Amino acid sequence: MPNYNELKGNNLNFSIEKNKPNILKGKTLLFLGASFTYGHASFGESFVEYIEVRNDCTCIKEAVSGTTLVEHIEDSYITRLKKVPLGKKYDALLCQLSSNDVRLKQEFGVIKESDYDTKTICGAIQYIAKYARDVLKCPVIFYTCPYFDKERYQKLVSILNEIATKMQFSVIDMYNDKNFNNISAETYALYMADPVHPTKAGYYYWPTPYIESHLFAFFTKLIR
Repeated sequence: MPNYNELKGNNLNFSIEKNKPNILKGKTLLFLGASFTYGHASFGESFVEYIEVRNDCTCIKEAVSGTTLVEHIEDSYITRLKKVPLGKKYDALLCQLSSNDVRLKQEFGVIKESDYDTKTICGAIQYIAKYARDVLKCPVIFYTCPYFDKERYQKLVSILNEIATKMQFSVIDMYNDKNFNNISAETYALYMADPVHPTKAGYYYWPTPYIESHLFAFFTKLIR
């Protein structure tokens, strides 16, 4: 395993600055994901903690490295989602589009109207979206990883956007945003421990403000 202590992005001195009071203040956001959400290469610290501190909101992180959307192991996304306490108000469920599903070559499946097959990626995405709305009583927002060169993940992002259009939920698509991904090789080396996992500095300066801006826009639109 790489020594993440040696990475400059994990040793860069920076202070977590609070944003001005904004629409996220007081909200409760539930994050469901794998290593990108957990902070695998940054000692368990990710954009989730930064968003919470910067915006005076409550962020609940349900993230386990190596896990998948597809139900094939005990701690899959759906298994853990079903264990989330009910009876409390969540303002949104934010769900990571896992790269593990493509790494482990899980079946893509097909987009269906109902009776979702959670042993497939399409079925799992649709099930999670419906569970958020029907059980947690909150909107769902999926988010991708930043761009990395993996054709199967590119296909998965395309499928996610198709499902989002069909089921009418939002996607924070960092993978396809060319402006977001247009950073220098030097900056990339500071921000990323490997093609999927950011360092502390990477999380703070890259996905955190990007996700925040989309959340600001999402909740502002809700109250109009």
